Formats: sequence, structure tokens, C-alpha cells
Amino acid sequence: MSSSLVRQASVDESAPCEPCGGQRSFYYGWIMLPLAMATLIASSPGQTFGVSVFNEPLRLALGLSHSQLAIAYTLGTLFGAVPITYIGRQTDRHGLRPMLLVVVSLFSLACLVTSCVQGWLSLVVAFCLLRMLGPGALGLLSGNTLSFWFERRLGMVEGIRQLGMAAAMALIPMLNLWLVAHWGWRGAYAILGVGVWVVLFPWAWLLFRNRPAEVGQQIDGTNARLVTSASASVANESDWGLTLGETLRTWAFWIVASGTALFGLIHTAVFFCLVPIFQERGLTAENAAVMLTVFAACLAVMQLVGGLLADRVRAPYLLFAGLTGLIAAILLLFVANTPARALVAGVALGISQGIYFGATHPLWARYFGRRHLGKIRGTLMTIIVSSSSLGPLLAGLTRDWQGSFDLALILFAITPLPIAVFSLLVVSPRKAPRSENASAV
Repeated sequence: MSSSLVRQASVDESAPCEPCGGQRSFYYGWIMLPLAMATLIASSPGQTFGVSVFNEPLRLALGLSHSQLAIAYTLGTLFGAVPITYIGRQTDRHGLRPMLLVVVSLFSLACLVTSCVQGWLSLVVAFCLLRMLGPGALGLLSGNTLSFWFERRLGMVEGIRQLGMAAAMALIPMLNLWLVAHWGWRGAYAILGVGVWVVLFPWAWLLFRNRPAEVGQQIDGTNARLVTSASASVANESDWGLTLGETLRTWAFWIVASGTALFGLIHTAVFFCLVPIFQERGLTAENAAVMLTVFAACLAVMQLVGGLLADRVRAPYLLFAGLTGLIAAILLLFVANTPARALVAGVALGISQGIYFGATHPLWARYFGRRHLGKIRGTLMTIIVSSSSLGPLLAGLTRDWQGSFDLALILFAITPLPIAVFSLLVVSPRKAPRSENASAV
């Protein structure tokens, strides 16, 4: 260990921990965890499960057909995906905290804009803002937060963070239905916009910090007086990272990104069209609602289990298990002509997503480093949001062509297979020495 690192550790140890009253016994990362969860939950008005509740009253109020609504959602999502990489770059440049404060304010404004749409074109703009700033930007900022505070237990805390999204999927649709019933869809979106800002902005302003060094601590709460070669390596993790260009030249990025994009595409398509899919199989909208609840419960459990496994099991095995589980879940959905089979399909969907994302959330920082994590995950979010926009369109087109969703479900079951096989070949890129002159892409 170099003497410069020892000196740096000594400086960090002497720095006061202002938000903690100068006490070093409590690691500030445990405050950042609920903030990251709250940021993820705040993206709900732009998530598919949050938007879907508004689809029918919005469509009727604007006089749109089902296809016009689907095309507006697809175009809005595609346009909204483009700037997310830029947002990631600005996160690397300015830090997570200022970007979070700006994005929360803009997302709240986007909800207010949505409450004022008057036609198809303005709806496309509203969907663009919701998708870009909600699941795109807020999802990116939430996903990057804990990577700067944890390394050894990153999988576990990411699993806990994702519990917030599982809870949101179970509760937010019911909240939205209640808001629509009492204030209409326009009033509901206005209330959501104000609520997101009022709840999240003050806490982010008061408590959010970019890195442990800002409160006189180190990653994982490492005590600088007891620095060993191993703990020094962990404490120095935030200084290392592949550039975006180097990352894009690795097979690992494209294999994992492809699997993640497939989950986004397939799940968005299935949940966006879940009621008509069930109706084709003799089931009801109530059966679909129960299936979604079961899915959310299983996802909540498996996000945590998957995160714990990610700290102990090699990522390729978990990636393979998640993708093969997705194939099994879609096949179960294909034959779900009874409520019991529908519930089993929901269980399988929740388990497969929990395992896969439990493995991938900590993987980006561990495989590619933290130095350019905003650009890397911004690019990933662009891919995910873009692919998710194609899911409902693909399902709708096959439904119009074939008269049922069967072909779409067959395609959804076949497509993940080659990615599942390739995921077993994923290896972490070699950590080349950092060059001070290396330019960020």
C-alpha cells in the first residue's frame, strides 16, 4: 500500500461527519439506502404500472383509439430514451445530489404537463417527459447511488432498494385508481406531481450526499486507522473505472445489457396487455389484478434473495437462472387458462426477475468500476427504455395480425434462450491500471 493512500486515509479519518454529529460509529450509507429507495418509488408515475391505470380514462377523454394510444406511448418512450445517456454524463460531471434535485423538480413538472394534455401530439410529449425523467433519469440516479457507498454488501443493499419498487408495483396502482375516482385523471396526475416534489425534494436537499468522503467516511464504512491491503482496495474502488468506450468494447456489457433489455421488453409488453391476454384465455381483469399482486410479492422477496446471492454466487449462474426462469414463466402464461395457472405464471415472473436483477444491479459497479458509472448506466438505461417501448407495440401488432397474443408469447419465450446460454460466458473485464491521461468517452 502506498504512503499516499495511508495519508489520504488519515485525512479522511480526521474529517468530521457533519450529518452524524461527528460520530463515526454509524455508517452514513444506511441513510442513503432509504433515500435511494424513495427515489426509485418516486419514478412510479412514469413507470408502465403507474401509467396503465390512466390509459382508459385518458384515451376516452382525448378520443383516441387503442392503437393511437399505444403508438403515443411507444414514440414517447423512444424519444425519452435518447437523452438518458446525456443525463448519465452530467451525473459523472456534477455529482448525484445536484442532478437528483434538478430531475425531481423536472419530473414533478412533467406530471403537471401530463395533467394538461389536450390531444395526441401533446400526449406524446407528456409520455416522453414521464418516461425520460421517471424510469429513465430517476431510475438511473437511484441505481447509481448505493454503488458509491457499498462494495462488499452491494448485492444485499441493492436487493433491499428494489423492495421499494416491488412495494410500489403492489400499492401505486391502487393509489392511482383512488385518485382517479376522486379527482379524475387530470387531477390525479397533478396531485402525483406535487406529491413527488413535496415528499422527495426536501429530504434529498437535507440528507443526500454523493460519496462517503463528504461525511468523512470511506466506502463500506472502512475505518481508516485499521486499513489493510484488502480494505484499502475496497476504499479505493471509486477511483477505478473503465471509460464508456472501453465498456462498450466488452462482451460482458452487451450480453448483460441484452438480457436486461429483454426483461424490459417482455415484462412491459405482458403487463401493458395483461387484461386482454387473460381474456383470450377465459380469465378476467380481476384475475389479472390478483396475478399482479402475487408477482409483486414474489418479486419483493426474490429481489432481496437475489441481492444476497449476488454477494456469494458468481454472476453468470444467476444471469442464466433468471433468463431460463423468464422462459418458463412465459410458457406458463401461454397455457394459463385457469386462475391457478395464472398465479403460478405470476410467481415465476417474479422469481425470474428477482434473481436476474439481483445479479445485475451490483454487477455494473463491480465489473466496470465507478469512475464513469453515470455514462455506462445512462447508456444502459437508454437501451432498456428503448426496448421496453417496443414490447407493447410488438404485442399489439401480432394481435392485430394473428387475432391473438399467442405468437407474441411464443416469440417472448424463444428470444431469451441464446442470451441465457451466452450469459454463462460473462467474465469481468480485466482491471487495467488507471491512466491519469485517459480521456472519458
